[in-house]
Amino acid sequence: MRKRAFSEKISVVLSCEHGGNIVPDEFSELFRNASDVLESHRGWDSGALELFFEMVNAGVDFSLFSETTRLLIDLNRSLNKRTLFSEFTRPRDSLQKGDVIDRYYRPFREQFFGHLKSLTHENRFVFHVSVHSFTPVFEGKKRNADIGLLYDPGFGSEKQIALLWRKMISARMPELSIRMNYPYQGKNDGHVFALRNQLGPGKYVGIELEINQKYASCERFNRDFLDVFKEFLSVLR
Repeated sequence: MRKRAFSEKISVVLSCEHGGNIVPDEFSELFRNASDVLESHRGWDSGALELFFEMVNAGVDFSLFSETTRLLIDLNRSLNKRTLFSEFTRPRDSLQKGDVIDRYYRPFREQFFGHLKSLTHENRFVFHVSVHSFTPVFEGKKRNADIGLLYDPGFGSEKQIALLWRKMISARMPELSIRMNYPYQGKNDGHVFALRNQLGPGKYVGIELEINQKYASCERFNRDFLDVFKEFLSVLR
C-alpha cells in the first residue's frame, strides 16, 4: 500500500474546525437569545473534539482545533462563501466581519497551512484528517450511517486511502455502518478543499471524518476508534 501511494515519509496531521460552541465575550450580545441553536448541531460538532483528542494519541505530527462556535464564523468555509457567516453575524458591516476574519479565521487557517507547508519542504507527504460529527436526524430525516469518510475520488490517492480505512474500521468495528462521501460530498468547499488546491496531490491527501453524534462523548467508541486509527497509520507508514 505504501509503495503504491507514497514515495516520501508521511506526516499525519489532524484538525477539528467545529470543536466547540464558545462565543467570545466581545460578541456575546449577538447571541443573547441563541442558547438553543448554539447547543444544536448548527453551533458545533458535538463529540468531535473528544474523538480528536483520542486520535492525537495515535502519534500524529501536528494537530489544531477550535472551540469558537461556527455561528460566529465557519472555519470550514472559504471566504467567498455566503455560509461563512451565520444569520447572527451576516448582518454586521464589513469592518466588523473583517475583524472576525482577522482574529479567528485567518490565524487558524494560516497556522495550519504554514505548518503543513513546512512539512512538505522537509520532503514529507501530508495525510490530513479533519474531524467532524453530524446530527443523527436532519430536517426530519434519519441519517443512516455511523461513520462517513469524505474524499475527492479524482484527487491523488484519496479514494484508495479512504477505502483502506473503511476496510480496517469494518474489520475491527463490524457493527458500524460506514458510508463514503456521506452525509456530504468530499469535493465540497471546506478546509480540506482549500488545502488540496494549495498543496496538490503530490504532497497532500485530506479525508474528512464524520461521526454520528449519537456516539458523542462515548468513551468506548472513541477508544475502539483510536485502536483502529493506530493500526491504520501503521499500515500507511
